[in-house]
Amino acid sequence: MTIWNVKIAFRRNKGTKGKFTMLLRYLVLYIGEDEEMLNVNNVFQLQDEFHSVNTYLESMRSTDWLEVVSQDIIKKRVEMGVVAQDVNEIRSEAPRRAKNTSTPYLKRKKNPEWFEVVTREFKDDMINIGLVNVDAMLDGVHTKAKMVKVDFNRAGEGLLWSDVSPEHMDENSTCPDIPMPRFEVYRELDVVVARIPHRTGYELDGLKDVWRLQVNLVVANLLVRSRRKGDGPLLVVFVDSLDPMWEIFRCDDLLWNEGSTWIYKPDMTRIKKLVLMPVGPCQLVPPVSHFGNFSREGRGMQTYNDRLPRPREAYVTILHTSESYVCGAIVLAQSLIQSNTTKDLILLADNNISTESLEALRAAGWKTQRIERVRSPYSRKDAYNEWNYSKLRIWQLKLYDKLVFIDADLIVINNIDKIFAYPQLSAVSNYQKHLFNSGLMVVEPSQCTFDTLMEKMRVVQSYNGGDQGFLNEMFAWWHRLPHELNFMKVFVDPQDNVHLIDEGVNVVHYTGLKPWKCAGEEHDCNWNLPEFHRYASNSAHRTWWRVYRTMPEILRPYCSRNTYTAKNRTSAVAIKL
Repeated sequence: MTIWNVKIAFRRNKGTKGKFTMLLRYLVLYIGEDEEMLNVNNVFQLQDEFHSVNTYLESMRSTDWLEVVSQDIIKKRVEMGVVAQDVNEIRSEAPRRAKNTSTPYLKRKKNPEWFEVVTREFKDDMINIGLVNVDAMLDGVHTKAKMVKVDFNRAGEGLLWSDVSPEHMDENSTCPDIPMPRFEVYRELDVVVARIPHRTGYELDGLKDVWRLQVNLVVANLLVRSRRKGDGPLLVVFVDSLDPMWEIFRCDDLLWNEGSTWIYKPDMTRIKKLVLMPVGPCQLVPPVSHFGNFSREGRGMQTYNDRLPRPREAYVTILHTSESYVCGAIVLAQSLIQSNTTKDLILLADNNISTESLEALRAAGWKTQRIERVRSPYSRKDAYNEWNYSKLRIWQLKLYDKLVFIDADLIVINNIDKIFAYPQLSAVSNYQKHLFNSGLMVVEPSQCTFDTLMEKMRVVQSYNGGDQGFLNEMFAWWHRLPHELNFMKVFVDPQDNVHLIDEGVNVVHYTGLKPWKCAGEEHDCNWNLPEFHRYASNSAHRTWWRVYRTMPEILRPYCSRNTYTAKNRTSAVAIKL
C-alpha cells in the first residue's frame, strides 16, 4: 500500500463522507491498524481534526507526519532503554501516538498570511528559508519550506551608535567590527526571515540602535552571498519586528505589510552596493573602482553596454522664497558645464522666482520645473530656514534613478560625476562630524520616500529647525564622502589667518556671505565682519569669480550686486552652452 493508492482512490470517490471513510481506511491499512476500528464516529472525529478535505489532502502528499511520529516513538523507547528492532512494531504504535498527539502531527493549521504571500511568489517550489534572530521552527509555517537558523555573534553590548557614527573622526578613521555569519555555511536561500523585537522605550531611540543595524546588515549580506543561483524570486520578511531600516530596505521594494510584518522584494543591484559600504559613517566610502558600474537590470554585477540602458541621473538644485540665490544657481550650472558633466541639470523653483529669472537659468543650462514650497514645521516665522523643507521635493523627480542634490551656493571645480555610483544617502560630514551636510547629497527619487518624509516631518524634530536636521534623523545610517566633494568654507583654527582651500578640492561650499554679494573679486567680504572671519577665504572667493568671468556676458547682469531689479536685468536669450 502506498500513498499514491490513497490519492487515486480518493479521486474515484465523490462523496465527502465517503472520501473521509476511504482516507481513514487506507490510512489504517498503511500504518497497520485493524480496519474494523473504522466507524462513523471515527469519520466525524477525523472531520473535526482537519479543517477541510483539501487541507487533509495536502497533508497526505507525503508521509512526513508518519516519520515524525515514528521518530518520536523511537526517541521515547531509547530514553526508556528499549530499542524497537521491527519496523512493523513501530508502525503498530504510530496510530495511537498520532491520535494522542494529533495537533502537532496530523492537524493541519493554516499558514500565516505573510507565508501565503511568499508561497505565491514561488508557486509549487520548495522554499529555502534562512532565519535571522528567529526560532529554528518558525511559528505557524507548516508546508513547502526548509528552514535553517543563521548563527552569528551579537555585536558587543558596549558598542553604541556613537561608535558607528562618531563625532570625532578623520580621513583615516575605521569602523568597529560588527560580526557577520559564516556565509559559506548558508547556501541556496530563497527567503530570509528576520525579527527585531520591540523593547520598552525602544521606539524613542530605536532608529539608532546597533543591534537593529546588525540584523539588517546580516539580512542584506545573506541576500547577496547565500542566495540560490538563478533568477528566481528573492524575498525578505521581517516578522513581529520593529520597523526595518528603510535606508537598506526601501519602501519601493515593499511587497506586503500588515502590522509589524513586512515582505520586501529588494533591488539586488542596490543591495550589492550597500553591502560593499562601511557599516556606518565611521569610515569613508570606498573608491568607485571598488564596485564599478552596476546594471540596474538583473541580479548580476554587469558593466554597461549597448544592450543595457544607462541609469537616468541628474544634478538638481532648488530656489524658493526669494531670488537672492539666482546668481549662485547660474554660476553653479556654468561650473558643472565647465567640468564636462554628462548629467542633466534640473532646477526646481517656486512661484517667487520670476519668469525672467527662469529664462536666465535655462540659458545658463538648467532644465526648470515649478514646485510648491514646503514649510519647515519647527522653524520660526520669517526665519532663514522657514521654507527649507522644500528640498524634500527632490524625491519626487521619479523621472531619474539617481540625483546629486547640490545647493546653489556651491561650485564644482573638477568633474564629480563619479559620485553617482554611490547609494542613497551619501554625503559629506558637517562641522558636527556625526551629522552630514545636506548641501550635497546622493539621493534616489521615490514617491513613497517623499510621502514618508512628509508624514514624519511633523513628528520627527530637527536639531536646527531646517531640512538638514530632519534628514539626519530620517537617514541616521548614511555613507560618508570625502570632504573634497563638499569643502565647506569654514576655518576654525585660530592660528590660521590665510584660510586657503585644500589642494584636491572638487567642490566649494560658500558658507557665510556669498561671493556675488561682495564688492570685489579679490577680497572676500566675510573679512569685513569679525563674526564672519571663520567663513572668509580670498582663494575660495577668487575661484568663484573665475567661473563667473568665463560664462557668457548675457548672464552676468543677474549677478549684479544691486540685486535682481527690472532696471538692471538684461533679457535672457536662449543660448546653447
